Amino acid sequence: MCRIFAGQNPARYAPQVRRMRLNGQSTSIQLEALFWDILDEIAKTEGTSVPAFLSKLHGEVIELMGEPKNFTSLLRCTCITFIERRGHEQGRRQASGRMDRSVLAAE
Repeated sequence: MCRIFAGQNPARYAPQVRRMRLNGQSTSIQLEALFWDILDEIAKTEGTSVPAFLSKLHGEVIELMGEPKNFTSLLRCTCITFIERRGHEQGRRQASGRMDRSVLAAE
């Protein structure tokens, strides 16, 4: 089991720093490459750029809960939430497809 995790390509977890503006403030964020890949996918899904998505997320968090204590941790959890939701949606589509086939078979 651990070989699945231990055998990963080190490039996946190599730290990467990106410099950007969040709500007008210049900042840099360091995350593992895999998380940047997921954030790129989320931004694409939202039809925006990563800096624009992160600015929107940062602003909404401040509005709902105040300044986040650890924004990079929030970003990692955002990525995990995105992957979880995608998995749940795929599971629902597969279940719906199985149900459709079973209904057709019963007819």
